[in-house]
Formats: sequence, structure tokens, C-alpha cells
Amino acid sequence: MEQIELSGRPNVRIIVRRSQRARRLSLRVSQLDGRVTITLPSRTPLREARVFATEKENWIRKALAERPDAVRPEIGGTVLYEGREVMIKTGAGRIARFQDDLITVPNNPDRVGFRVAALLKLKAQERLFEASGKYAAALGVRFGRISIRDTRSRWGSCSCQGNLMYSWRLIMAPPEVLDYVAAHEVSHLVEMNHSAQYWRVVAKIFPDYKSNRAWLRENGQKLHSYQFSD
Repeated sequence: MEQIELSGRPNVRIIVRRSQRARRLSLRVSQLDGRVTITLPSRTPLREARVFATEKENWIRKALAERPDAVRPEIGGTVLYEGREVMIKTGAGRIARFQDDLITVPNNPDRVGFRVAALLKLKAQERLFEASGKYAAALGVRFGRISIRDTRSRWGSCSCQGNLMYSWRLIMAPPEVLDYVAAHEVSHLVEMNHSAQYWRVVAKIFPDYKSNRAWLRENGQKLHSYQFSD
């Protein structure tokens, strides 16, 4: 994979992707992980990407500066859970757990992020299995496996084999947002596209999908601002 850099404070590393489909240079700054990517036609010289990046340097640096600061869960701090801030406190045992509307963890600061993430993944798996089953039953369809991952480019997916995949970070969003994503993916078991007919299927089992879809677009980067490991 080709890369170029913008020198300065700080240096900005840019990934260069070549595409046979591209007709012109395009630029993207991911609000999820800050990755800067330039896509260019397969036969375009690399020097043109450097020129393009230099012309867009102010825009790139502004977009990077507007990203939310990284949040590292720590004892005495908070983490998002179902749309609300939950305090993290020390407690007995070897794992993170919910106790009296708090998350308790062993008194080991170096492992707080890891343990909190493990708890959130478990809760996400429980809720997403429940929600997927609910909406699948409403449509009279069945799904295959469900996998929980830390994806960056999508909140969920449905394969041609009927397997579902979700981002476990959905457990940090309000419950209705998680439910929307489950309804969205299960609806693909009926319509494997995003046609008007597909959205009618979604509306049938989750009428208020538009507001929750908008919530993810506006707030999704906040869920990805949490860093649970080094």
C-alpha cells in the first residue's frame, strides 16, 4: 500500500489507494479513526496525489482537529452504556461487573479498559441476540450466526448466507438505536438491498427508523472515540 506524508506539526500520514473505477482524485478523512485516504485512478502518477494533498492540507488538518478527543476508561471516570454515562469504581472480584448502577473493576489501572470492554461486549451480545430474534420473528425469517466485532466502517451487516454481524459499540448507544440496527440487518433477510421496498420492510417492524439512523450519523464517532486498549 502506498503512503505519502504532509510534514508539519504533527506530520500527517496519508494512505494512497488506486482504483480502476476512479475517474478523479478523491480525499477522505475518517471521523472514526482519523485515517486520511486519497483514492486515485490506477494509472495516475503518485506525484499528483502529493500535489493534491498539499492543496488540501488546510482542510485535512481542520477535519482532523475537529475529531473528538480519545477517551480512555479509567477508575473514577465514566463510560457510555445505553446512551448514558456510567461511573467506573473499584470493586471486588477479577472482572468488571454492573453493581448499583455503576461498573466495578479490580483495582488495577492498567487493565481497566480491557475489563470494561469485555463487560460491554458481553452485554452487547445479549442485547443484539435478543433484538435480532425479536425482529426476525416479526418478519417470519431466520438468521444464521451472529458475530460481534469492533468494526469501523459499518454498524452491522447481513451476509448472503443469513449471518449477521454487529459492532459491539452499539451497546453504548441508546437502546432504541441498537434496536434500529438489529431491525435494519434482519430486514436484509427479506430484501438484500437498500431499495424502497427494503425500507418498507424496515418501517414495518421499526417505524421510527429515521431518527435513530440520524442519531448514528451524528453521534457514531463519539462511540468510536473510546479507546479500551493501548
